[in-house]
Amino acid sequence: MKHDQNGISRRGFVRGSVIGSAGIGAPVLLPLVAANAAESGSSDVTGSVPGASFTDHSAALTPDRTVATACQFCNSNCRLNVDLKADRILAVRGEEGDPVQNGQLCVKAEMMPQLVYNEERLTTPLRRVSGKKGSANSKFEAISWDEAYRTIARKLLHLRDTGQVHTIANRTTGRMPRGTGSLVARLFAMLGSPNNTDVGPVCNDAGANALAATFGLGNFTNGYGTDGATGKDDLGSARHYLFLGTNQAETHPVTFDYLLRGRKKTKATLTVVDPRLTPTGAAADRWVAPKPHTDFALLLAMLHHIVEQRLYDQGFIDEWVTGFEELRTHLAKHQYTPAWAAKVTGVPAATITAMAEEYAGAKPAAIFCNAGISHQLGAFDTYRVAAFLAAVTGNIGQPGGGCNFMHNTWPGGLDLPPLDAEIPERREALPVGPDYFAQSILTGQPYQLRAVITQGNPLVSSANTNKVRKAFEQLDFYVYTGLFMEEPAAYADIILPVCSGLEMEGVYMRRDDRAIRWQDQVVDRVGQSRPDWEIWIGLAHALAELDTRRPAQEWREAFPERWMDYKNLWADFVTYTPGAGGMTRERMRERAEPLRWPCPTPEHPGVSTLYLDHPSWYEAAESLDKAHRGKRFLTPSGKVEITTAALEKSLSVTGHTALPIFYTHPEVTGAHPTVAYSKKLVTNPINPQAVTHPVRLGVAGNGDVHRRFPLMGMTGRPSVVHFAEITHWTPTGKQLNGIRFIQIHPTTAQSAGIADGDDVRVESPRGAVTGTALLWEDIRPDTVFVPNTFGPAQKIGDLFDDPRYQAANTLPDDQYYDNLSGQQAYKCFACRVVKA
Repeated sequence: MKHDQNGISRRGFVRGSVIGSAGIGAPVLLPLVAANAAESGSSDVTGSVPGASFTDHSAALTPDRTVATACQFCNSNCRLNVDLKADRILAVRGEEGDPVQNGQLCVKAEMMPQLVYNEERLTTPLRRVSGKKGSANSKFEAISWDEAYRTIARKLLHLRDTGQVHTIANRTTGRMPRGTGSLVARLFAMLGSPNNTDVGPVCNDAGANALAATFGLGNFTNGYGTDGATGKDDLGSARHYLFLGTNQAETHPVTFDYLLRGRKKTKATLTVVDPRLTPTGAAADRWVAPKPHTDFALLLAMLHHIVEQRLYDQGFIDEWVTGFEELRTHLAKHQYTPAWAAKVTGVPAATITAMAEEYAGAKPAAIFCNAGISHQLGAFDTYRVAAFLAAVTGNIGQPGGGCNFMHNTWPGGLDLPPLDAEIPERREALPVGPDYFAQSILTGQPYQLRAVITQGNPLVSSANTNKVRKAFEQLDFYVYTGLFMEEPAAYADIILPVCSGLEMEGVYMRRDDRAIRWQDQVVDRVGQSRPDWEIWIGLAHALAELDTRRPAQEWREAFPERWMDYKNLWADFVTYTPGAGGMTRERMRERAEPLRWPCPTPEHPGVSTLYLDHPSWYEAAESLDKAHRGKRFLTPSGKVEITTAALEKSLSVTGHTALPIFYTHPEVTGAHPTVAYSKKLVTNPINPQAVTHPVRLGVAGNGDVHRRFPLMGMTGRPSVVHFAEITHWTPTGKQLNGIRFIQIHPTTAQSAGIADGDDVRVESPRGAVTGTALLWEDIRPDTVFVPNTFGPAQKIGDLFDDPRYQAANTLPDDQYYDNLSGQQAYKCFACRVVKA
């Protein structure tokens, strides 16, 4: 199933160092000139060159200052050099001094100013005055920030004082300024609620959980660019790239371009595993298209072949791996052979064998995974098997190798000074994953949430959207924070306006390789909007005024007003966060490229390759915990832990084993082994503050659902244009990709009487969504791709007569989730496609 590459232009997903309106009509920014002229090979920019702008030496359009900030639309973490005139944004340029960014930006960079200059922005706090929750007829009135804070504080204190503090929940999002989650956790600890959740279970928590269990830290193991300690290129030096469920050309375009540049030098091979051909797959030497939700089987078979054929690194295993012999026995016992996996995945055994030999034979070799693996029922176990592949071949702790699994949170957390206040005892949290909120509200199991605050969009991002909608209709008290009147705002009691990234200073993180960049504030805040950290500090001070149980001074000392200035808050993070002692504001502002955590001192270069056998790593490891002194791997044994008695015991309470056993989603065709959930709840060993439902693995599937819904659906990002829902609120985002294109194989479409461009409806047992048929030969005939992040509130698209779509996550079933990480299974659902 090798895909022949006929040439792919990297300008399909990255652009030159000046971004503007050339070809895409972005009215805010100056046109693209330099990159167009350079690409044409002409030095003439006097007007004969197509696209010349005549802005050079223009008195009115010559910037009077430039501010360095960061793009916040993906994990490439590009620097934006923003040119201004009279405090208005003229242009956005990339950073030439960053060897990874290489001066480049993608199309999304120009959308950052469109969040600032946007007539749909929320500009003042609002309070519901009439209308049923969720109704388009909901009415809101403007109120002051003080009134908004006091309304929220009264509700939270009432619930606490009536013994219901556990019914208060918060859900953070990846858009927030770094460190806000630490403030939320502090406030919830003082209140006594256990239900402070993050965005991880709808994004990429499982990879971090698996990495932590196997190597000791839950982080992307290698870095983009040069390792400051060794002077060697890291991920650009790989000899082989194995991409599983990651479409980096569209999700991480600038860092993907860095990998392609390195590949030209090293002649590295690239294998991309994805049920559909994407721009990433088009750049590959081999494109492999398994059934959705069967990567687990593919990886087990690769591992079986490597172990059986002795393609592993015996020296590395002898010194640094524990549990290898048990793994060998496990694989042989279950006969996880390429021939077995071929029947599960639909990928020929010969292809699986070739993939295994190519990965094992190339040193160094790097594995990359993203949401395509995370959004599977067996996400934690699948990631564990991928980590075993790296371990047995000696590709961990090596530049150019590693397990590069995208994750969601600050490495290791951002710590604040210890609380000098009594913390009430808290009962158990809800099962991991914000999608469980709906179950709690609707059923009261294990208890009923009564007050929820969100920084994200659960009406688009959560699985089984119809169920979530019903839950938010019944929720007693809901606070929505955001830039726009997104879908959840219609259910809110209080609405709080937040700042966009250009309206505040702070840090932004390339969560992939732990790279942190300082961002300066570019423009004034819009209206009365505030950054998230100020909102939570302000709420804490409102609690101080109204709390009759806790002394006001305790709240104020826990949330000092000096933290309203982010540079003071960051200084405390640097002081108290393990491994961050060298990451000062001053140091990062002086750098053209970001600085990687851990970085324990101002002299330390930061860590690119985790677990590298080098003094810089051992120094960094000890800074995280004195108990790590001399350890290469930060597990209890100091080695890579494939299986241990302690790990087996901790996982067994949830129905899992340290050596993973294959299972998949019950809506994968073929009636494969799946799971059954217990009704009881036990402590989650991966997230011990919460509970989870134990499972029985290997339950026989029956495939009954496919009598009515014969296809497998999967969701994913629409294109390089979009990042979550937020880009759908920009003119450029809706102009370029305002239509939801449902990718269907021509054979499948023909059998359903569907032609290219037809309006279609995708139906699952949970509901239906609409879109436009895009007949695509390079997708499995049994699979349909439904772009996510579209939602019915996205009124910016009205300008282009774009339809208002229901959320794609109407289709997946929320009851199927990874009971360890909490990941929702967005990557497979039984469906059918009909002409609308």
